[in-house]
Formats: sequence, C-alpha cells, structure tokens
Amino acid sequence: MTQSAEGPTERTAPPRQAAQGPHHAFRIPRNVRVLSAVSFFQDAASELLYPVMPLFITITLGAPPSVLGLIEGVAEGTASVGKAVSGRLADRFRRRPLIALGYGLSSLAKPLIGLAQGWGLVLFARFFDRVGKGVRTSPRDALIADDTPPEIRGAAFGFHRGADTAGAVVGPLLGLALYEAFNHNLRPLFFVAFVPAAISVALILLVREHPPAPEQVEKAKREPLFAMSPRILPPRYWRVVVLLGLFGLVNFSDAFIILRASDLGLGFVSIVLAYVLYNLVYAGLSYPAGSLSDRVPRRLVFAAGLAVFAIAYVGLGVADSRTWVWVLLPLYGAYTALTDGVAKAWVADLLPKPLMGTGLGLFQGITGGCALIAGIWAGLAWGHDGSTPLIVAGAVAAVVAVGVAAPRTV
Repeated sequence: MTQSAEGPTERTAPPRQAAQGPHHAFRIPRNVRVLSAVSFFQDAASELLYPVMPLFITITLGAPPSVLGLIEGVAEGTASVGKAVSGRLADRFRRRPLIALGYGLSSLAKPLIGLAQGWGLVLFARFFDRVGKGVRTSPRDALIADDTPPEIRGAAFGFHRGADTAGAVVGPLLGLALYEAFNHNLRPLFFVAFVPAAISVALILLVREHPPAPEQVEKAKREPLFAMSPRILPPRYWRVVVLLGLFGLVNFSDAFIILRASDLGLGFVSIVLAYVLYNLVYAGLSYPAGSLSDRVPRRLVFAAGLAVFAIAYVGLGVADSRTWVWVLLPLYGAYTALTDGVAKAWVADLLPKPLMGTGLGLFQGITGGCALIAGIWAGLAWGHDGSTPLIVAGAVAAVVAVGVAAPRTV
C-alpha cells in the first residue's frame, strides 16, 4: 500500500491483481475461517429470531410500530457506542477475550427475551444483546484486517460476511420448522436459539491471536485510552466515514422491511421464506462482491450497492402487491452483499495498522449511531403502511451513491 499525505490510498493495482488466481478462496487466513464459523453459528441463532421479533413485539406483546422503532433504534445505538469503545480497546489489549465476551453476552440475551411479558424486558434484553455485539465486532474485524494482506482484504471480509449470512439462511428455516413444531408458539424459539449461540462462543477457543510487537504496545500505553484527537486518523478516512454516516441516517433496521412485508399481506411463513431468500442472495454474493472490490475501486462497488438499495426501498415503498416482496427482497440482499464487507475493507485500507481497531470501531460506531436516528424517525413516520419512510430513504441513498461514485468526493 502506498502512502499519501492523507494516509493509504484506496487501491494499488499490482497487489490487487495478485488476488486473481484460481485458488484465491484457499488463501483466506485461518483466523478468518474460524471467525467465520463463529459468526455462522451466532447468526443462525440471531436470525432464527429476527423474523420473529417484529411479530413478537407488535402481535404477541401488542406494542405499536413506534415501540419497535424505539427498541431497534436503542439496540443499534448501543451497539454503535460499544463498537467505538471496543475498537479502541482492541488496539490496546488482546482481542480474543473481547470477542468471547461479546458473543457470550449476546448468547445469554436470547432466552431472556423469551421470558418477556411486556416490551420493557425486550428493550432491556436487546440492549444487553447489542452490548455484546458492540464489544465483539470491532476487535473481530480488526483481527480479520490485521491477519489479511490488503490485496485480498475485500475477499476476506466478503468470505466472513458470506459465512455469517449463511447462518441467516439456516436460522430462519430452523425457526420456521420449530414454529410449526411448537404449534405456532413463538416463545420457545428464544430458548432453542441459545444452543447454536453457545456453540459459537466455544469455537472462539480455536482463534490464534498473534500479540502485537513490543514497540506497538509501548506506544499504545503512552497514548490516552479514550481522550484522543481525531487528527490521529487520516483526513480521507474522515471524508469516507462522514459520507457513509449520511447514508446511515436513512438506513433503518431491517425489522421495518419485515413489517412492510406483513403490511403487504405476507403471513408469517411467507415472511420467513422471503427473508431466507434475501439472505441466500446476500450470502451468495458477499464473497464475489468482496473479491471484486480487490480488483476495482471499492467505492464503485459500494456505490453500486447504494443504487440497488435505492431501487429496493423505493420499490417496497410504492408496491401495492405482496408479489413485489419476492422480487425486491432478493434485490435488497444484493445491496447488502455489495456494501457490508466492502465498506469494512475500504475503511481498513485507509487506516495505519496500530489504529486499525480504533478506526474500524469509530466507523461502525458513527454509522450505527446514525442508524439509531434512522430507526426512531422511521418508526414515528411509519404511518399505516410505511411507504413514506421507504421512499425517502431510497431517494437519499440515490444521492449518496452519486457522491460515493464521484472520484473527487472521497
């Protein structure tokens, strides 16, 4: 990676081209593969419940959509703060204990939701769950970035996101089978989900963390843990993060997509199957999208994803038939594949190695904080069918896509 006055450049052609061999997938580092398995089982547990959650809150517990927006917004906001804090910790301390703690907290939160008789306990449990996500995400992503050469960093993050999302295919299908087995009773699902979650925590024992160089440790000890200047991170990093944060202001929780599918007439079984289809597309395209970003500027791959987001959101906003859900949810899966892992690889490219955790944590903390705002305003503006916030979000995403694609913007 070459250096400029603003930090590493977005891409350096010769190293990126080295990733084009036929055995590219087998170059994924061991820790990335182990962490991908960890994420697979945890996501299978979480996504077993995710399609259930909006229905559990609004139907079983009788709460309005605004409460759903509050719960999901607080959850994402909590995770955002946690990611920023744990990212800084990841540059100072060993990462594996933080990863294990985070996955452990999220695992314990799942059966707690099953005990809820009102939405207050759900709010608390989701807060607890997202604390876990916040604690683990930045150290995990920093470990992936550090263990992966820059020329295959997009492929590595794409591989991880693909495995994570494969869990989101298995989880809802398992949830659907259990939903029928438990005679349409939603509560037992929250207790069953603890099993794959516990497996994910156990797998963390297989992670091999390489301790940082002694000089890096000494330098980190001389720096304040949290009181730091934004100037320690490259200006180009901040330009990218601010632009992606603007998009985060309209990127509200996928729980609202599920609610919109319900408003358009899909029943529980159909919602779960449509959600599985979304995750199949997401999982299947994540690795190719990440690998593509190793060959072309990552901003162009990300901008293409935003354009797809705009089409999917506006389409869901104007749709007048449940048939459109089966078309637009898979399209939405393509958006996620084109942006999720690619964004992490893009930001990691702009960071010096000693600040990898700090930079990734701040990025995810800022964009997640924007998602908190998005969840609140979307819940308040949802109305009777949610069409207005979906159309507004799609239009804003289209504008941001143009800004991301423009070479002089970032």
